[in-house]
Amino acid sequence: MFWRSVVGKLALTILLLVSFVLFILTILLLEFFESFHVQEAEKGLMRTATIVSSMIEDEDHDHDETIMDTIERVKDPSSRIFIIMEEEIITSESTNAELSELSDHWFKNEEEVHEVLTDNKPINKQIKLPNDETEVMIVGTPVDHGNGAVFVYQSLDVIDQTRAHTTRIIFLAAGIAIILTTIFAFFLSTRITAPLIKMREAAFDLTRGEFNTKVPIVSHDEIGELGIAFNKMGSQLKFHINALRQEKEQLSGIVSSMADGVITLNRNGDMILTNPPADKFIEDWFFVNNINLEDQAEQKLPNELHDILQKVIQGEKEVLQEISLQGRNLVMIMTPLHDQSYVRGAVAVMRDMTEERRLDKLRKDFISNVSHELRTPISLLQGYSEAIVDDIAESKEDKNELAKIINEESLRMGRLVNELLDLERMDTGNTPFHHDRVNLNQFMNRIIKKFSGSASEENITITLNKDLINETAIFDADQLEQVFTNLIDNALTHTPENGEITILVKNRSEQLYVEIADDGNGIPEEDLPFIFERFYKADKSRTRNANKKGTGLGLSIVKNIIDKHDGTIAVKSKLNAGTTFSFKIKHKKES
Repeated sequence: MFWRSVVGKLALTILLLVSFVLFILTILLLEFFESFHVQEAEKGLMRTATIVSSMIEDEDHDHDETIMDTIERVKDPSSRIFIIMEEEIITSESTNAELSELSDHWFKNEEEVHEVLTDNKPINKQIKLPNDETEVMIVGTPVDHGNGAVFVYQSLDVIDQTRAHTTRIIFLAAGIAIILTTIFAFFLSTRITAPLIKMREAAFDLTRGEFNTKVPIVSHDEIGELGIAFNKMGSQLKFHINALRQEKEQLSGIVSSMADGVITLNRNGDMILTNPPADKFIEDWFFVNNINLEDQAEQKLPNELHDILQKVIQGEKEVLQEISLQGRNLVMIMTPLHDQSYVRGAVAVMRDMTEERRLDKLRKDFISNVSHELRTPISLLQGYSEAIVDDIAESKEDKNELAKIINEESLRMGRLVNELLDLERMDTGNTPFHHDRVNLNQFMNRIIKKFSGSASEENITITLNKDLINETAIFDADQLEQVFTNLIDNALTHTPENGEITILVKNRSEQLYVEIADDGNGIPEEDLPFIFERFYKADKSRTRNANKKGTGLGLSIVKNIIDKHDGTIAVKSKLNAGTTFSFKIKHKKES
């Protein structure tokens, strides 16, 4: 609205101020000119009366005709003069036809007349004519020391006309002044506020991020200095915003590239900032607590972190705590973020200590595992060979049975040594990898056909789901077949009868994704961090066929093959709910 703008307010202020001054001035001028006209009229009439009385007192003027002739020359044509000389009354004419003569009765009965004649005092007053009630102004002065008097009177209409004319002139001048003031007020306010309007538009541009906006400097007064300061402010704001943006990008890059999980929380427990390791932790927490992440409008803070946040807010100091999730050991430290006098939030840093503890455990268990794996076959070889040497086995069939056991154990030792050698070659990069273009339909059909017989014997259903945008992919077919063999064989081993194994293969433009899920007994949470380690074996109580024996190196070989393909492998499992292995391999150029 116009009157709410600076231009309207300034113009209205100037207009009201000038109008108030003109109003006061008009009232004072009207009062002044009203009394001024009356006084001037009285002075003029008194001056005329004085002149006439002086002429009468002059001895040269002793005839009425001469006196009247002289009076007509000196008086105002619109006035009348009455001269009383020894009770003789002489009356002059007037151009104002409405101005009648005063009656003899008025002169005889009016006290002011006797006051002039007897006390020799001049008078001036306003009266109404007895004949027609016309208002007149009359003055009187004595003549010849009380022997006579001169009265001059004039209609007040003449004074009213002069007053009305003066009033019109005053109101006309006031109207012209108000019009000029209005024009000047709008011109002045527009000229003053035009730079302010430009600054307002520039300020809106700044709020939209247009920091290069400049205000034109058209004057060198305070507004001009304000424009210079505004331009400097815009430049400084752009500099600081760019610095903050760079710092934010740098900090975001650092946080995103950190191996530790970082979560920034406000006082209410809302997650403000997370990095990929923290997102992985939250995703696993949702999985463990049977919460569908897609059904959540916004991510919920895990209860463990919420309890720790309350401790941080109440104690206003950092809290260190260890969290176990999906077999991983996370050490978390939560530090309060202060806002002057209170805690406004906290930042939680979670470090996955599983690898360190795994390496410690690996160093401690490697020798014992190798010794344990070799001790049993060596003991059997030694015992059965001694039985043959000592002729404990009497018949040929017994000797053949002992020899068969020695042969099986030697083969087992050979498999163990070969798998250890394979792992060593993979670790040192001596195993050749041949990346060829492979038809996924043929490849997967061969894999399913390979295990269909074993699955049928155990009444286990193998379901293959394919989502292939491209039917071919580039990888080492022999190595990847070993991956499928080990994973499907593990699934068959740990899936009960009438169970189901589901294989999902997705081939996208960027990567190959495979998921092998079973509904078997699952893996204990505390064992999940170690399943890809050498010599890891499932608990016999969870294995459907306890007679099946393995070296504990299959999953370790799988992980090494996936790593050599620059891929990643992961596992999710719950006891009595099944296990899901999944891996991703990025596409490479054909070698």
